[in-house]
Amino acid sequence: MSETTEQRSSEETAVTPEAPETPEAPSRGPIGLVAGVIKTARPRQWVKNVLVFAAPFFAFSKSTDRTGLLIDAIIAFVAFSLVASSVYLINDAIDVEADRAHPTKRNRPIAAGIVPVPVAYGAAVVFFLAGLGVSFAASWQLAVVLGVYEAVQLGYCFGLKHQPVVDLAIVGSGFLMRSIAGGVAGGIALSQWFLLVTAFGSLFMVAGKRYAEIMLFERTGAKIRSSLKKYSASYLRFVWATSAAILIMSYCLWAFEIRQTEHNSVWALISMVPFLVAVLRYAVDVDGGIAGEPEEIALKDRILQVLGATWVVTLFLAFYL
Repeated sequence: MSETTEQRSSEETAVTPEAPETPEAPSRGPIGLVAGVIKTARPRQWVKNVLVFAAPFFAFSKSTDRTGLLIDAIIAFVAFSLVASSVYLINDAIDVEADRAHPTKRNRPIAAGIVPVPVAYGAAVVFFLAGLGVSFAASWQLAVVLGVYEAVQLGYCFGLKHQPVVDLAIVGSGFLMRSIAGGVAGGIALSQWFLLVTAFGSLFMVAGKRYAEIMLFERTGAKIRSSLKKYSASYLRFVWATSAAILIMSYCLWAFEIRQTEHNSVWALISMVPFLVAVLRYAVDVDGGIAGEPEEIALKDRILQVLGATWVVTLFLAFYL
C-alpha cells in the first residue's frame, strides 16, 4: 500500500457529493488536546505496520535466538508506528486550510481547532524522536531505515504528492520500508525475491487505488487529487497490470527458492496457488474501479480472506513442517 503517508493517500480518495456534516464542537482543555493528538496520530493505521513481522516470520524457523528475534520485531513495530504517526501529524498540519474547506475533514482535530498547528508540529517531533529512540533498542540500522522513511514521507507531504509517478513510488516505498525494517531489526538477510514481491505488491495496490479514484471521477465527476489529473485510466491500468505480472513471477521464483532451502518442501510450491488466485481476485476489484480502500476490500471479501489464510498456512508448513 505513499504513502504521504499511506493514510493521507487513502483519505484523499475522491468523495462523492453529499450534504456537509455539522462540525463537532471542539473539545477544549488538556484532555481534549491530548485526545486530539492521539486521534491525529491515527493508531488505527498501525495495523499496516504488521509488515515488519514478515521477514522475522520467514527467519524464525532457523533462528538460534527466537526470543530475541521476536523482541526485535516488536520493537520495530512500535518504533515504526511512532514514526508513522509523526508523519500523520505533520501532514494534517500542512493541509489544515484545505481540510477546513472539506465537508468531513474539517472535523479532524487540527482543522477543528482542537489541536493548534504548533502543537501538532511539536507532537510530531516527540513521536519521531520517541520512535527513533525505541529503534536503537533493536539496532542502529533500524534507526537509519526510520530516518529514511521520515525524510521520504516529509518530501511527499511538502509537495511530491502532487508529482505523478513519484507519488506512486513514494506510497509504495512505505510498505517496502516496513518489510525492510523488520529484517534489519533482527539482523536478517533479506531475499531478493522477498524484496521484489513486497515492492511490486505495494505498487500493484497503490496503482489500483489510484485507478479506482480515476474511475470514480469519470463516473461521478467527484473531486480528485491534483496529481491524478495528470494520469489517464489506461496508464494506471498499465501500471497495475505490469506490477501484478512482476509480482506473480517474483513470488513463483521465490517459492522455488524456498523449496530448495527448506528440505525440498512441496508446500512452498502449493503456496503459489492461493497466492495467484488471491492476486487475480483482488484484480477483479481493481478492474471494476472499487479498490479505493484496499483494507476495506480485505476485511469484506470473505473469499479473499480464505485465500490469504490458506496462503499463510501453506507457507507455515513449508517453513516449519
